[in-house]
Amino acid sequence: MSVIEGRTLAADVDRGCDVCIVGSGAGGSVLAAGLCARGLDVVMVEEGPYRTAKDFDLEERHAYTEMYQDRGLRTSEDGAVIVLQGRTVGGGTTVNWTTCFRTPDETLAHWREHHGLDLTPETLAPHFEAVEARLGIAAWPEQLANANNQVLLRGARKLGYSVAPLRRNVRGCVNSGYCGVGCAWDAKQSMIVTYLPDALAHGLTLYSDMRADRIEMNHDRAGMVHCSALDGRERTGVQLRIRPRVVVVAGGAINTPAFLMRSELELHAKIGHRTFLHPTVAVTGRYREAIEGWSGAPQSIGSHHFFQRGDEVGYFLECPPLQPVLASSALSAFGADQLVYMQNLKHVSGLIGLMVDGWHEDVPGGVVRLAGDGRPRVDYAFSPRVVRAMKDAMVTMTRIHLAAGASTVISLHGKAVQVSSESDLNRLEAASYGPHEHVIFTAHQMGGAAMGGDPMRHPVDLQHRLRETQNIFVVDGSVFPTALGVNPSETIYALAHRAVDFVAAAV
Repeated sequence: MSVIEGRTLAADVDRGCDVCIVGSGAGGSVLAAGLCARGLDVVMVEEGPYRTAKDFDLEERHAYTEMYQDRGLRTSEDGAVIVLQGRTVGGGTTVNWTTCFRTPDETLAHWREHHGLDLTPETLAPHFEAVEARLGIAAWPEQLANANNQVLLRGARKLGYSVAPLRRNVRGCVNSGYCGVGCAWDAKQSMIVTYLPDALAHGLTLYSDMRADRIEMNHDRAGMVHCSALDGRERTGVQLRIRPRVVVVAGGAINTPAFLMRSELELHAKIGHRTFLHPTVAVTGRYREAIEGWSGAPQSIGSHHFFQRGDEVGYFLECPPLQPVLASSALSAFGADQLVYMQNLKHVSGLIGLMVDGWHEDVPGGVVRLAGDGRPRVDYAFSPRVVRAMKDAMVTMTRIHLAAGASTVISLHGKAVQVSSESDLNRLEAASYGPHEHVIFTAHQMGGAAMGGDPMRHPVDLQHRLRETQNIFVVDGSVFPTALGVNPSETIYALAHRAVDFVAAAV
């Protein structure tokens, strides 16, 4: 197995290869396994550290510091949106909450009609089937849903909303609930236990702790990828220079656009635009019985009852894990108020509503820009439709909590709104909504290098090739032309599986 940690390199390295893949997450790893199985010489670079089950101590303070972008403190430019994004070998798959969906038929239809992206359920089916088999993707039994997810199931059913168990990529899951800090049992079928070992067994060379700085172009071809070795988050001064026949950018939305911009590949200024976040809001309920939302599979029940709402932005509902650091970071309360909240965490349930952004012309999403030091910055403009959807989602989740038996429902506004009965909903209706009014976060970053049929709107073509280049491909969630409307990991897996043929043909 060839995993080289950047901090161990004492001298510069120059290396040729068939394919250089930047990023080791859902897109890069599936692609690497397919290319290596065909006998191609593949070099992968990953900015984050190489961590496996033996390193996962279930401590949030260590996981967020070591395995998340900006130590778990990444936000939008104005601080309005908390951005949860992996920074480790395996990318987001190492720290995500295991929820897997095939791309909704409605999403594919929207992409075909509005973006010329000719993907259908039938053409994607073989790719979904392949990754589902490799990753053990299956529905989590309803009876194993933890008390937090049972709140969503019970309340939604009582109100007549469609709700169902979710599918998860796990084998032998111990139901710990600590998926977000790395699975210490290797039950989560993340890239570090599936596709990356497959690729390494077939000759992949993986450099961890290695920041990809830029691509050096030779006319319309990538000639060299310049990288800097890291010790933690600091450069060591050692350089890795890769001379590939093909470059694949798979750093994830936000980081992929930033890397392309550092390489001066902005393509009609479209790179970095139309970045979507599934802007997410939460409502908590306090229950007399114990919930213990930190224990048990974090997301096992979901509702897409409000996925499509015509002229209004749709949203879908799930449950987050409630480990202490994650739960407390979502609060606007401080001091004594925060102490009281955390003392009662055992009895708190949390529901989240995720907005399906990008489906309406006046919901353009955000923009990724470069800071002076070359790092990415995300500016997200909240359109009135998204703000209305957040309000509607919070009212809906409050009703679900009440139907499920909550004694009090508490919003995450700067000044929390408390609701104890339907008659109190007017308080929530009268509250203010939007950035800085309440907690907003994202665990799903999409877009910024859209794939589609119009060269002036979509910088990536239908075979994942970056337009106006001969040998650069983009294979990650940044190619989505809109938000997906479901958790994105399985769509990225399937698109990467499909892209193996395109990339291999370019070598």
